[in-house]
Amino acid sequence: MTFPVADGQKVLQLSSYTDGTGAGTAQTEIYHQRKFFEGTYASRVRFTDAPVSGNDGDRIVETFFTITPLAYPMDPSYGEMDFEYLANGGWGETGSAFFETTWETYQPDPWVADNVHAVQRRSYDGWHDLVAQVSGGRVKYFIDGALVADHGDKFYPETPMSINYNLWFIDSSGHTGGRSTYIQQVDWLYFAGNEVISGDVARNRVNAYRSLGTTHVDAVGTGGTCTEPGGGGGGTIPSSTWYSIVNKNSGKCVDARASGTANGTAIQQYTCNNTYAQQYLFQPTSGSDVRVNNRNNSAQVLDVSGVSAADNAVVHLWGYVGGGNQQWTPVAEGGGYYHFVSVHSGKCLDVPNASTADSVQLVQYTCNGTGAQSFRLVAQP
Repeated sequence: MTFPVADGQKVLQLSSYTDGTGAGTAQTEIYHQRKFFEGTYASRVRFTDAPVSGNDGDRIVETFFTITPLAYPMDPSYGEMDFEYLANGGWGETGSAFFETTWETYQPDPWVADNVHAVQRRSYDGWHDLVAQVSGGRVKYFIDGALVADHGDKFYPETPMSINYNLWFIDSSGHTGGRSTYIQQVDWLYFAGNEVISGDVARNRVNAYRSLGTTHVDAVGTGGTCTEPGGGGGGTIPSSTWYSIVNKNSGKCVDARASGTANGTAIQQYTCNNTYAQQYLFQPTSGSDVRVNNRNNSAQVLDVSGVSAADNAVVHLWGYVGGGNQQWTPVAEGGGYYHFVSVHSGKCLDVPNASTADSVQLVQYTCNGTGAQSFRLVAQP
């Protein structure tokens, strides 16, 4: 394991080699704790078709997977979900093949495999976003946003799993020459417990962490709330207090235009004036997420128009119906400031173009750590 820089980011690099003998072969694997279950598993992984040194042709397997250990043959509590890329064939494949496999159980001797799989027969050399959604009795696998496998029934996992990567050789029968060395790289890993999200949302949340300089957060299985980027979380904002929301860059308040309460009323920034149009209640919805109620009519909340996931989609008031575009994750930045991440899109509440003018309607935008996306809460009587 090494940590080189690739595309401007430090990455995890797995490096395995073989010279065709057992003594001259090293295979690589990294395991996390066994504490992950339902939710979304996402990772950006670089697969390689050719060795970085030596002759090509070895049957290598490059993976991102979860697993519950097998306690005994045909153990019903065993579970495994695999992304497995074979650059040089193997398992009956003669060329590049990508397998997604979901396991019920197995027996090692004699070999009995109880699983279901899908396969794509082409090269996946390069960087790819991998997502596995585990929810409602189905395991759905995505590569670069495309659904490639959908498994369920008895194959759905029953127990918590560990998250893992490995780079290994099926056998050494095809090896020629001296030592050959292969690599696999991992840019990031993101797990959303009990939440189904897309790869785009996972990537946006990772970018939000990076914009704040956060390199590692792990609150899974601690008994507390897993906070979003920056260590904030809705639980840090009292749910019975009304607040003005003041933008760090402009010093102006988040405001419902003309004190409106109708669906579609623009949410803008405006000179702070202590009116109810500029006061909000942060009401918990799920985990660290909140709905942001306007004081003139608490049934109306900050809403991303059209359930959009695009940059610059406008924010307005709308009657609360439970949509992810109506829920936000407050992320503490320190010094009393927060940024607010849309649960639906993973993007941040933003004053467009860092404007300081009155009446500029707020939007969602890719999180970037600027003052235009930073807000201070001021308690109101």
